[in-house]
Amino acid sequence: MTGPDPVSLWHRLADTSVLLDGFHALKHAVRFGADVPVAVAVDRAAALALAEELAPDVRDTLDALLTPVPESVYASLVPRPHPTAVAALAVRPSRAAHLEKLAHVPRTAPVVVLDHPRNLGNAGAVIRLAAGFGATGVVTTGTLDPWHPTVVRGGAGLHFATVVERLTVAELPPGPVFALDPEGDDIRGVKLPDDAVLAFGSERSGLSPELRARAGHLVALPMRPQVSSYNLATSVAMTLYHWSLGGS
Repeated sequence: MTGPDPVSLWHRLADTSVLLDGFHALKHAVRFGADVPVAVAVDRAAALALAEELAPDVRDTLDALLTPVPESVYASLVPRPHPTAVAALAVRPSRAAHLEKLAHVPRTAPVVVLDHPRNLGNAGAVIRLAAGFGATGVVTTGTLDPWHPTVVRGGAGLHFATVVERLTVAELPPGPVFALDPEGDDIRGVKLPDDAVLAFGSERSGLSPELRARAGHLVALPMRPQVSSYNLATSVAMTLYHWSLGGS
């Protein structure tokens, strides 16, 4: 294989690139058009065999991308080795292009808003869900970076299949805001439009005052009495599934 030394290239790009941690993150990123300048594997043949089995549509692309490196080198490049011993760096999508997509109306699918989320893994799981449902995007407010390596790992690289950005409440995209709240109307009697902005509070403290003030509708998920709450990703999944049914 020819080209620049992958380790030198990695160190040059690492601070400004998105870490794709593991085979599945790389697979999804490639499948959804990510620009991947460098990718490494401890066992290149095993990674390509996995692609042949699970993702034959990207097998040839991975064949051209993957460079074999010793296990010690691979371990030095990532914060936590993945069982597949595959890693890559991708170019982060343009924020301007993402904001344009979020602002475009009419939309054919909702935007999910995570209001001041705290848990990186939960945020990744939500992005994976949103990509699976074909949501327009996932927006976070607050300090959590939705492109943090742990979030990307939790999202299995599906950040590249939807729009992912951090905004303030004032910058939220247009559309009616439906915020999840235990005191809201039962979601089973509410129709969620395609241009909805679906807002979910933090795992610990719920909706911020700013987001609650912005919401035009408060809706609640069905829940047995004395059960405190659902996991954030579960709440998003239930809400997106209700939207996908297309009726109230």
